[in-house]
Amino acid sequence: MKLQIFKYLDRIRSSFWFIPIIMAAGAVTLAFVAVAFDPRVTDWLRLTMGWTFVQGAAGASTMMGTIAGSMITIAGVVFSMTLVALSLASSQFGPRMLRNFMRDTTTQVVLGTFIASFLYCLLVLRTIRRVEEVFFVPHLSVLLGVVLAVVSVAVLIYFIHHVSVSLQANEIVAQVSKELTEGIARLFPEQIGRGAPQIPATPPDASFINAFDQEAHPVGATGDGYLQFIDLDVLMALAIEKDVVLRLERAPGHYVVAERPLVLVWPESLATDELIAQIRCAFTLGNERTPRQDIEFTINQLVEIAVRALSTGVNDPFTAVACVDHLGSALSRLAQRGMPSPYRHDKQDQLRLITPTVSFSIFADAAFNQIRQNSRSCAAVTIRLLETIAVVAEFAHRAKDRAALLRHAQMINRGASEGLSESEDRRVVEEHYEAARQLLSEPEKPNM
Repeated sequence: MKLQIFKYLDRIRSSFWFIPIIMAAGAVTLAFVAVAFDPRVTDWLRLTMGWTFVQGAAGASTMMGTIAGSMITIAGVVFSMTLVALSLASSQFGPRMLRNFMRDTTTQVVLGTFIASFLYCLLVLRTIRRVEEVFFVPHLSVLLGVVLAVVSVAVLIYFIHHVSVSLQANEIVAQVSKELTEGIARLFPEQIGRGAPQIPATPPDASFINAFDQEAHPVGATGDGYLQFIDLDVLMALAIEKDVVLRLERAPGHYVVAERPLVLVWPESLATDELIAQIRCAFTLGNERTPRQDIEFTINQLVEIAVRALSTGVNDPFTAVACVDHLGSALSRLAQRGMPSPYRHDKQDQLRLITPTVSFSIFADAAFNQIRQNSRSCAAVTIRLLETIAVVAEFAHRAKDRAALLRHAQMINRGASEGLSESEDRRVVEEHYEAARQLLSEPEKPNM
């Protein structure tokens, strides 16, 4: 149930309809309330404060009609600007960036503002009566319509500024980097059972692993798609309740084919149909990857921007350098976080859950591989990659992490020696490689 809530909340945040519908409903409510209380409030203002309203029915109708027509016209302009922005973002930064633009609350609020103002004025307009017997002009409601028009103009000006800023390459990279930083803070460290990140749980005996592989019962996926969410708390509770051991075969972000194993259940004799159904409910599949439990997806977004910037059609090494800088910040944070143990125990020290192994080298590969492969002939990006590795090396305290960084530095240096035609560029790259190698060759530092 919790996973379905997360899935629907993520869909709502990535939609253009939810906030505008809420604001439109609020405008409808405001219109009915304002018209209902308009005579009493108008009389109270006239008696207590001396305010008088002299506007006639014709003027009020004209004003409300003008505002309503203007609002729906501007709403169309805003929608067109949004489509242009989405088209530019998709072509320049990659189709996966559309999700970030569609999640932009500012755009949703701006659309909602103009639609709400239009509906409010339309509903107030229909209450104005010009016949002598039933003459009625909702002066206060008309005044509120004018206020909404003024607010809408201010919102339009801000929206133009917002679109201009949000389409800048550095701003987009910074927004993706912020999402990546939030994901690291949310997912690391992660504690389930006794397998705390800083205290790796002892792996089980080899005999148990062999028996598990031979006797475990596979639980297949019910459909195809990307694994978006896994409710590890539910799986842990099921393993304790049914006295079984569960091993996850897929991690968030992996593509799953129907009937392929998601989980292995041991012992096989306890893998009842009820348990299998409950296990399947702990997994959520979708048509696309999401960053909620998959920070590698956010890393790939930065990598995609960098690779597109390095393409011959764009040729923008400065954007690629900005992506490398932000990837270095993320790796520096990851190097300081403990990686969660794949072996999760209950309070009685009984192994209950085995998850896919998460390591720093996996994220380093995702961050560096494609950029390195596409920047062999670009000295600026190659040098910045080595400088970034040197920066991350100052935060890497585990021997495996430092070995992963050194491996990437060596591959970058070899690629530059083959891809750079200028000898001076190769010399500078070699100097940066030596500086990074010396940092990574120092004795392992204790984790402070």
